[in-house]
Amino acid sequence: MITEVILPILGQTMEEGTIVEWVKQEGDPVNRGDLLFTVESDKAVLEVEATARGFLRQILVPAGQTVAVLTVVAIMTRKADEDISGYDGRGTQVAMKPLDRAEARDASPEQVVGVPEAVRPQAGRIVASPRALKTAREKGVDLALVTGTGPNGRIVEKDVLAYLTARLKATPVAVKAAETLGVDLAAVSGTGVGGRITKEDVVAAAAQAETPVVESVPVTGMRRIIAERMLASHQATARVTLVTEADATQFAEAREKLKASVTEEWGFSPGYNDLLGIIVCRALREFPYMNARLSADGREIEQLPFVNLGMAVDTVRGILVPVIRDADQKGLRDFGTELRNLVERARLGKSLPDDLAGGTFTITNLGMFDIDAFTPIINPPEVAILGAGRIQPKAVVRDGVIVARQMWTLSLTFDHRLVDGAPAARFLQRIKQLGENPFPLLT
Repeated sequence: MITEVILPILGQTMEEGTIVEWVKQEGDPVNRGDLLFTVESDKAVLEVEATARGFLRQILVPAGQTVAVLTVVAIMTRKADEDISGYDGRGTQVAMKPLDRAEARDASPEQVVGVPEAVRPQAGRIVASPRALKTAREKGVDLALVTGTGPNGRIVEKDVLAYLTARLKATPVAVKAAETLGVDLAAVSGTGVGGRITKEDVVAAAAQAETPVVESVPVTGMRRIIAERMLASHQATARVTLVTEADATQFAEAREKLKASVTEEWGFSPGYNDLLGIIVCRALREFPYMNARLSADGREIEQLPFVNLGMAVDTVRGILVPVIRDADQKGLRDFGTELRNLVERARLGKSLPDDLAGGTFTITNLGMFDIDAFTPIINPPEVAILGAGRIQPKAVVRDGVIVARQMWTLSLTFDHRLVDGAPAARFLQRIKQLGENPFPLLT
């Protein structure tokens, strides 16, 4: 009996994944619960365990390939020598209707069928989604000229629309030149009137494409997700950044006193991010309009009853934002403990599916890189993000006297669609005030 192994849905937002490594190889015996393979989702590298026992007979999706969730990635049999010649898993004509998510969650391993069309497209064959095919027919688009961005290069509807948009902005001569030179108009910037693409633009793009590249790194996995979300944030929000300089002398003193007094008991040394997180949570409670988001239909501003604080983390796979849930209800010790657990999992690529979801406000700190101020990008659907720069001694004037103080630059980027400048400024001012006198929050 053949059992199909699918790429499961490992998080509410997961749409596709890249097979990182097959732990079991073809012919290996498999027990229920054995680790079969690891997969990179849009958030982390996750482990997939076997839900049935038998032998792994055929791997259909090799390491390094990206496919949609619910795709059949391998087949198993109960016996090691069971005949599988009748299974057309490696063919290109397999086009059964894939199970929807609800069906897939309830199905047993033996019931899971449905290889999405073109899991392994044939060389030279154009593979497109039904909606893409319909749009192309209606608009008279030659799919051979469209670059697919879906799994395995599959053309989806947005690819057809992007191609059409590019054609509308190009002169007829430019369109003909693009077809002759094999240039994707969607990737060409126009220098003509109103940004229209000219023949010269197409020729320049073709020449650039022929320029030798020292190294080519595919924009896949986490890097692709980051790129898409940053672009979406840039296009969908009305960003304004406010910058203020705070006196962090007492803030730094508080951290040093905590290090000396609680490090041994707590098992870790409280850091600046821990203290800043507690301060921001307090400010969010006082200014709930900053702990908000735009409703799905874009008609309402939803103020949230909980504070889920995201803390941006630099990892080898890119920037991740682990989320501390109900952060405003936690003391410094619990906050710091949870933050370290989340950061460790993120840096090891073992974040749980919900570790990186559900944030209501984000903090990003670049002070360790000697950065003073910057303009952080909002993490949708949140209303704002706080950027923290380095703390450094400066000569400042206090009561008419020049003194040395530890100074700190804070940058608040907010979505002007949801919050006006003055309310956002009051919020940032409150963070500054709490940071300049943090001791009451720690007692």
